[in-house]
This record gives sequence, C-alpha cells and structure tokens, in this order.
Amino acid sequence: SGLLFPGCELTASTKSYTFQVDEEDDSDHILALSVVCLTDGAKDECNVVEVIGRNHENQEIAVPVANLKLSCQPLLSLDNFKLQPPVTFRLAAGSGPVHLAGWHQIVHRDDDFSEEDSDFSGEDDDFSEEDELPPILPAKKQRRTQ
Repeated sequence: SGLLFPGCELTASTKSYTFQVDEEDDSDHILALSVVCLTDGAKDECNVVEVIGRNHENQEIAVPVANLKLSCQPLLSLDNFKLQPPVTFRLAAGSGPVHLAGWHQIVHRDDDFSEEDSDFSGEDDDFSEEDELPPILPAKKQRRTQ
C-alpha cells in the first residue's frame, strides 16, 4: 500500500532528518523521493541535499541528490527516486529551507513467499504488472554530461 510521505524540511538549524521503520516490522518498505525544493525564506545560495544510507555491504554511504539555488534551480523532480529505509536526508551545504516530499510504500510479505515466486498476483495489489517495483540495488555514481 502506498502512503504519502509527509516530507521534511531541512534548514540551518535542522540539517538532517532520518526516515526509519520499526525494526520488528517484517514488511518491505520503500521510500520514494519525488520533489526537493527551496521554500520561503531561502537565500540565493547553493543548497546541497545528500541521502545517507547503506550499501550492499552495509557500509554507510552519502550521495548528493540535489543542488538547488533560488536564482537558477529552486526545484528538482526526482521522479520517485526509490530508497530503502533507514535513510537520512542531510543539508550538506546552504541554509535552506529545503522541503522534501514523496511517498512510502509498504509491501507485506507472506510467510511462504520466496525469491523465485515474484509475480505478485494477489488481488489486493493496488498496482498492475507494469507498476511492479524492481529490487533495490546499491546506488551507483553516475557521470553527467553537459
């Protein structure tokens, strides 16, 4: 089921926000980040937002996902950038305020579900086959061409 992620706001006084789920919850959780934008009171300075998570070797990694500036790029659509909680959003540079919004999906596992049986054909699903989410893979650094 998909839930709206109420979002968070990063500022000079609140530089980070961690989204986590109950460790005893055996469901799969996906946090999809949709939009990162500057809000009222932002200065015309570079505001860099990082995502801090864990890679496939359980090592903490920090990846910049947005560099916003009021005069040239006050908003960035991340097209539902999928993350697996726990994840921390940090304002690595700038004073904000930067607002992050998206959605949180909870996938309840059946006790007898296996990796080989992954067609999710249950009638309770709110999405079609073409909307099925791929497994979360470690983030890879991408080179941008200009």
